[in-house]
Amino acid sequence: MNTTNREAGKQAPGFEPVAVASIKPVPYEDAHEVLEEHERETERELVMTLLDISDTTFKGSGRGLRSVHAKSHGLLHGELRVLDLPLPYAQGLFAVPKTYSALIRLSTTPGDLLDDKVSTPRGFALKVVGVDGERLPGSQDAQTQDFLLVDGPAFLAPTAHQFLGSLKLLASTTDKLPKLKRAVSAVLRGTEKIIEAAGGESGALKGLGGHPETHILGATFFSQVPFLYGLNIAKWQIAPVSPGLLALKDVPVDLSGTADGLRAAVVEHFATQGAEWELRVQLCTSLESMPIEDATVPWPESESPFVPVARITVPPQAAWNETRSVEMDDGLSFSPWHGLAAHRPLGSINRVRQQAYASSALARSSRGRCPVHEP
Repeated sequence: MNTTNREAGKQAPGFEPVAVASIKPVPYEDAHEVLEEHERETERELVMTLLDISDTTFKGSGRGLRSVHAKSHGLLHGELRVLDLPLPYAQGLFAVPKTYSALIRLSTTPGDLLDDKVSTPRGFALKVVGVDGERLPGSQDAQTQDFLLVDGPAFLAPTAHQFLGSLKLLASTTDKLPKLKRAVSAVLRGTEKIIEAAGGESGALKGLGGHPETHILGATFFSQVPFLYGLNIAKWQIAPVSPGLLALKDVPVDLSGTADGLRAAVVEHFATQGAEWELRVQLCTSLESMPIEDATVPWPESESPFVPVARITVPPQAAWNETRSVEMDDGLSFSPWHGLAAHRPLGSINRVRQQAYASSALARSSRGRCPVHEP
């Protein structure tokens, strides 16, 4: 690609010229990140809490499950195509147009395998394969870039220490009282409907089981926490763009009579249709309104919109089966620290995830049906 064209502001088809022209991203500096008080102790406690969840579920199931996002609803093979981008979007993985193989794991947040009628936030984990460049510590031997997103714009806790408190509460209920969880989830969903009817939303209620019983393929997903974007700072979004996915936005899923209704809905879709999502980037343009160290603050799209930088395409396929579960549920780990130095995770929540995710994957590897490895 011609670098001069990028610097002149020429856009790829589908780009928002006004959005690109008006964006003046904040250059990253080390001083923009501030260590939280007792952050290393928080990190150690987070590691132990995740391992406690894993130990509890292993005793109950005999399987090495993830400490969070244990249950998968779709395991997909596809590709990611980087668009022809202008600066400042042409950085890191997105510096040049290229097509990569991609693996996708759709999930829900708890660390135990709950009935889908306990309705919790949904996750979208993306692993891009064949990525070259300077690597993040701990992933030097890999050629992958991972993206972890959830279907809400803001994290449930502002800091790593407060996230640890929430996780400890979750750990105390792991593998306990499944019938009560279903009953509580039904009550919380009703409360969330009232809040949303008034134009609001409660991430806390959704996290506890109040997420609407809607189709996972109609959701838009957010990184919630920031990352380095070459010289700048950004958050990620993955949004459905193919007609079949757009038609599923907020569509209810019938979960009666089955514990795995979300998975069945995903399998049904991909039996006859493919899917396309856009991977989008929101560049930080103000540290005041777009903080790095408070993950509960959604960055205002009126100041910096999400701009498409890549297209994810998945053809029709068997979206979930035991063979794929061995391959991707057991054999893969997803971490924000698997990737390029150009996309280093930022903020306290991301910093404590590095060791926590690595320790969790190591513990799970010895208990699963396939050792954890990078493709």
